[in-house]
Amino acid sequence: MTPLLALAIGIPIVVILWVIVVYNGLVRRRMNVRGSWAQIDVQLKRRYDLIPNLVETVKGYAAHEKDALERVISARNQAVSARGPGEVAVAEGLLGGALRQLFALSEAYPDLKANANFQQLQGELAGTENQISGARQRYNQSVADYNEAIQVFPNLLIAGPMGFRPEEFFEIEEAAAREAPKVRF
Repeated sequence: MTPLLALAIGIPIVVILWVIVVYNGLVRRRMNVRGSWAQIDVQLKRRYDLIPNLVETVKGYAAHEKDALERVISARNQAVSARGPGEVAVAEGLLGGALRQLFALSEAYPDLKANANFQQLQGELAGTENQISGARQRYNQSVADYNEAIQVFPNLLIAGPMGFRPEEFFEIEEAAAREAPKVRF
């Protein structure tokens, strides 16, 4: 075999192997993003399941605080129907604000604040919030790794034509997350 023939055969083989390695790496990163999102989804569903129980507990003590309870239920329903990180982030910001208002109500109702069921639900919700926060950090790191991988040279030569598109970060609306609860008596 002549050196020219070896080169003519070797270069395409190296290029094909490089394409395979890059493609598989991008697929792994994309699957990591999807798996990370699934973990967030699990925690959000747990949170959504806890909220009706919390609202029912508060109803018994603060029946005339109907607006706050309705805001929580409305925000929960909006969050449940949200799809994709951007839409979920907006809905979660609203839900977080509504829940903060609900917890602020407990300050006005000492019996509610002392209720064991309320305390248990509040504790479970706080634990779930911590798990969501951790899952969100892992998801956003996976998205950053994936987005970087599809945008760096020479990977972008394969990513674009093979249909790899940037993923969206899960960022809860900061204004809603930092807004102080408003409690009316």
